[in-house]
Amino acid sequence: MHGRKKLTLENFMQGLARRNPRQFEFHQAVEEVAASVIPYILQHPEYMKARILERMAEPDRTIIFRVVWEDDQGGIHVNRGYRVQFNNAIGPYKGGLRFHPTVNLSILKFLGFEQTFKNSLTTLPMGAAKGGANFNPKGKSDREVMRFCQSFMTELHRYIGPNVDIPAGDLGVGTREISYMFGQYKRLENEFTGVITGKALEYGGSFVRREATGYGCAYFMQQMLHQKGDSVEGKTCIVSGAGNVAQHTAEKLIELGGKVIAMSDTSGFIHDPEGIDQEKLNFIMDLKNRKRASIAEYAEKFKSQYYPNQKPWSVPCDLAFPCATQNEIDECAAQELVKNGCIGVAEGANMPTLKEGVNVFQNARILYAPGKASNAGGVAVSGLEMTQNIMRLNWNRDELEARLKDIMRQIHQKCLYYGQEEDGRIDYVRGANIAGFKKVADAMLAYGTI
Repeated sequence: MHGRKKLTLENFMQGLARRNPRQFEFHQAVEEVAASVIPYILQHPEYMKARILERMAEPDRTIIFRVVWEDDQGGIHVNRGYRVQFNNAIGPYKGGLRFHPTVNLSILKFLGFEQTFKNSLTTLPMGAAKGGANFNPKGKSDREVMRFCQSFMTELHRYIGPNVDIPAGDLGVGTREISYMFGQYKRLENEFTGVITGKALEYGGSFVRREATGYGCAYFMQQMLHQKGDSVEGKTCIVSGAGNVAQHTAEKLIELGGKVIAMSDTSGFIHDPEGIDQEKLNFIMDLKNRKRASIAEYAEKFKSQYYPNQKPWSVPCDLAFPCATQNEIDECAAQELVKNGCIGVAEGANMPTLKEGVNVFQNARILYAPGKASNAGGVAVSGLEMTQNIMRLNWNRDELEARLKDIMRQIHQKCLYYGQEEDGRIDYVRGANIAGFKKVADAMLAYGTI
C-alpha cells in the first residue's frame, strides 16, 4: 500500500484529528461509524485500496459566508452562514439547515457525516449535506427572522438547486424560516422548483413531514420489539425534549398503546405517572409551538411533578426516546436507565448518546437504535416531498404515512442483515453503519478515482 499505515481505528482517528483539529463533535461522529465499518473494510480490500472511508470523511466542499441583517430598531448584525456538502455519490445533497447560537463547523460536519449514512439507509436516492448559521431565531420578531432568512438565502442560492442540493429544516428552522428562504430563492432564480423541503402544503409541502421524524422513531422501536415477539403496547415510555420530534414521537407511542410518563425541555422535565394522553400532549404542543413557554406550566396545569434543570433519565421506564439534542445521555444516565429496567432506547435526536453511554446499552444487551436508523423518517419524507415536487402532485396523508412506515421497516431489515450476531442478538449500531456505508461505498467505487 505504498508505505501506508495499516488501517486501524486508532491510526484512522489520529489522521482525522490531525486534519480536523479541535472538531470534537465531528471526531465523535466519525469514530462511531469507523469502529463498525473498519472490520468490514478489512474483509473487503477493494474499499481499503480505494481509501473509501478516508474519502467519505472529507466533505466534497465546505462553504462559509457572511450574513448581514437589520433588526427592527435599525441595528446591523453579522452572523456566519455555512453549507457543508458532504457526499453526493447516490443522489443530490440533502440535509437540514440549523439556526442556533452553538452552530459551528465541527457540529455541521458531524451532522453532515451522519447524514451520509442516514440518507443511504432510507433507500431513497439522496446524498448528504448540512448547513445553518449561528443565528438564534428565539426572541426575534417575524420581520427580523424574515430579513435574516432573505440575507442567508441571497448567498446560499448560488450553491443549491433541485438537482444539486436540497436543504430542509432542522433545529431553529421551521415552516416560517423555510417559507422566507424559499420565497427569496424563488425571487432570485425566477423559477418555482422544489429546492427546499419542509414547505407548507400550500406551495409544495408534504403531508406527514412535520410528524415524520417522531413517528418514524416510534415505528422503529415497534419493529425492534416485534423482532423479539413484543410490542410498544403497555410499555412505560420517557421522551426527552418537547419540540417537534419529541411531540410526534410521544403522539405515535400513545397511538401504539404506550404510556408516556415524562417529557422535558431546557428548563427541566415533568413526570406524570398517570400518563400523558393525547389531550395532555395537545396542551404541550400549544405550550411549545404557540406560547413558547416552559414545560413547567404542564406541571401546574395537571398537578404533576416538575424537576427543574434536570433530565428525565432517572425515571423508571421500559422504553426511552432521547429526542432533544446531541450528547444528552452520558455513561451515568445510561447506567441509571438500565438499572431502572429500561429494555429499549431509540434515538430521535442526532447522536444524543455519548460513546460511553452506547457501551453501557450494548453491554447490557438492551435494544438500542442509533439515530441514523431510528430518526431517518424525517429525511425519508423530505425525499418523498422532493419526488412529489418533481411530479407536480401531492400524495394523501394515509399514503405518505404508509410509505414512511414501510421505509422504517426496510431500514430495520437492513440493520438486521448486517447486525446479526452469532447468539441471535442484533447489533443495530453495526447493522446501520455497515448498511449505510456499503451503498455509498459501492457508488463511489463505480465512479473511479474522483
